[in-house]
Amino acid sequence: SCVEFPQLSLAVYGCSYHSREIKEAKYDNAFARKKQRYEILIAHGGDEKHIPIQRNKIKALGYDYVALGHIHKPQMFQEEGTAYAGALEPIDKNDVGPHGYVRGEMDDKGCRVWFVPDAEREYVHMDVEIDKAMTGHSVRERIKAQIEERGVQNLYKITLKGLRDPDILFDLGDMDPYGNVVEVSDETKPAYEFGRLLEQNKDNLLGKFIESLLNYEKDSMEYQALCEGVQALMETRRG
Repeated sequence: SCVEFPQLSLAVYGCSYHSREIKEAKYDNAFARKKQRYEILIAHGGDEKHIPIQRNKIKALGYDYVALGHIHKPQMFQEEGTAYAGALEPIDKNDVGPHGYVRGEMDDKGCRVWFVPDAEREYVHMDVEIDKAMTGHSVRERIKAQIEERGVQNLYKITLKGLRDPDILFDLGDMDPYGNVVEVSDETKPAYEFGRLLEQNKDNLLGKFIESLLNYEKDSMEYQALCEGVQALMETRRG
């Protein structure tokens, strides 16, 4: 359907959803009807279940601008004269990056649009590097410092990286200094002293495994296998 604004020499086209999903590519033949000098299409969809949209067909429809909706992440397609404005604010923890709105101007020279960041906060995925000298308290302080640097108004999904003391397990429930951490995962590896472990386990499976991989470079696949294998064998011992 079409709504006209004669005082603006503008016609706006669009359609409503009659069900939660519409798999028909309704916009492929939704050509502008030239009812007004300027014409805009409002098109909600873009994936296979919500009115598929082929970008290469949009420009041929004849609109001065196509305002796209459904995808939360802002995307500008200047060559087709289209844009997804995205959500004004991030919706969930994986909805990262800037959010805001699209502002545009339309006149005899054409249509010009640009993205205006306007969200109060962002979801940020942040890695925090750990070393083997750090305690749970010092890890929390490093997280606090990085949050202060990136902005305490934001919301964080944090991943701990690096090497930790083999005898320490961090309390991930105590890593939220400002109440804005939605998730913490620990991907650190135990910083085993392989030389000492080899000396203590020369005559068993652990020692033979360490000896077979000990001399590889730290950035090699073999060294990674050494770290993960020793961790698995040590955990089996504890069990």
